[in-house]
Amino acid sequence: MKSTSVPIDVESKALVEPENEKNVTILEVKSPGLKNEAKPHRGSALKQVIAAFVANLGTINTGLVFGFSAVAIPQLEEADSFIKIDEEQASWIASLSSVTTPIGCILSGYLMDLIGRKRTLIITEIPLILGWILISASNSVEMIYIGRLLVGLGSGMVGAPARVYTGEVTQPHLRGMLSALASVGVSLGVTIEYILGAVVTWTVLAGISAAIPIMALILIMFMPETPNWLLNHGHTEEAKEALKKFRGETCDVDKEIGNLIDFADKNNVQLSGLKETLRALTSPAALKPFVILFTYFGIYQFSGVNPVTFYAVQVFQESGAEMNKYLATVILGIVRLLSTVVACISLRRCGRRPLTLISAIGCGLTMIGLGSYMYVKQGWDAEGIEPTATWIPVVCIFTFTIASTLGYLVVPWVMIGEVYPTQVRGIIGGLTTCSAHLFVFTVVKTFPLIQHAASNHGSFWIYGSISLLGTIFFYLYLPETKGRTLQEIEDYFSGRTKTLGNKQTKTLPGHKPKILEAEKGSMLP
Repeated sequence: MKSTSVPIDVESKALVEPENEKNVTILEVKSPGLKNEAKPHRGSALKQVIAAFVANLGTINTGLVFGFSAVAIPQLEEADSFIKIDEEQASWIASLSSVTTPIGCILSGYLMDLIGRKRTLIITEIPLILGWILISASNSVEMIYIGRLLVGLGSGMVGAPARVYTGEVTQPHLRGMLSALASVGVSLGVTIEYILGAVVTWTVLAGISAAIPIMALILIMFMPETPNWLLNHGHTEEAKEALKKFRGETCDVDKEIGNLIDFADKNNVQLSGLKETLRALTSPAALKPFVILFTYFGIYQFSGVNPVTFYAVQVFQESGAEMNKYLATVILGIVRLLSTVVACISLRRCGRRPLTLISAIGCGLTMIGLGSYMYVKQGWDAEGIEPTATWIPVVCIFTFTIASTLGYLVVPWVMIGEVYPTQVRGIIGGLTTCSAHLFVFTVVKTFPLIQHAASNHGSFWIYGSISLLGTIFFYLYLPETKGRTLQEIEDYFSGRTKTLGNKQTKTLPGHKPKILEAEKGSMLP
């Protein structure tokens, strides 16, 4: 076919279909005397970064809660501690926060849809502030218990609204990277506690930790509610004004707000009762992504991520690594933080699927490698032979941390704010976060039991095998949401479109996809 030269206005260039570009030579023609006043569709990146930063500031507290017990318990166990604790009390201090975390997840999920994302974020900071102040002022172990319950509640509440808020106020080209700020916040919080814990007492550390939720509470008050929530509750003008604040005055928000309004009119049904809510929760648009993320979190947790995190000192000690176990733990926290930042940036370029597959394969191989070294070392110990190549477990543990952070610790949390329908995004997002924390509790509590039943090397072989088997699930069923609007993602899961690729194919009316229906075109766009 002959190539045809067609004069076309600059503003119309984007309308040419990609498959026709090979047959059309586009000549840019500027009409004399006419000024191009069209506004860009991409909004201010700075405004979206600020909004995401403020929303995710509270997620640093999750890391603070994780890291505090590792620092406080050794100080409380010292002979001159003004509060005396025994081994059982120490275990309660470490674990009590995980008791209320799932409750916070469910509570915030309900509140998000009822009163909005912004108000929920404000409420989440209150138990965190009260909990840290109570711990800082504690003169008995019971006060520490209550404080840990409160910070655990706040930690559970903050995760889902932070991610949903970020997902709803950012544009597709920034959403993945900015949604990953929540994971950066958690890693940053752990690192802060490890570093400060080396130079201050646990009471001072708790007081310093209270500054983060106080700052988050103040800043979120100046942020608008998300346009999605406002539209779904009939506040059209407020939604448009909010979108202008998130995009800037130089951005053309009319098209975006029009798309949001059309989508809300087409898809949003006010959930007036339990029956309607259950119907929405069990629809393919909600249930299919829930099954995918529930399975994702299960594979991620049973790959050994949190056993290595919670028992890092013990793992280093039992692996035979010739490295100071406490120094190694601090370095591990720093490596985790840096890897999370890299993952945050990589999400924008690489997408969700490649990073997840890197995590699954990397974690599987390093866990099996660590278990194999421990198996050989067990034989050496039995024969009284001095272990050699002690660098192997160090490399395995640090490589495992990097691999897990690149995908496992970031991707599923980002997808919570992307894959669920607007009308139940809060509720089911909270349920997903709750299930994730229940997996954490289960894995951490069963790790000593698995060690006892299968020995050290056997436990890591089990975790590595689960991660490698998870690769098959991720390859078949994990969709790529990079660069897709929330409307495109919801249309895919509801069955209105068949793929998440560049070419959206309409499905037949009334088509309802199976809960785990694999669409190859959507898996490898």
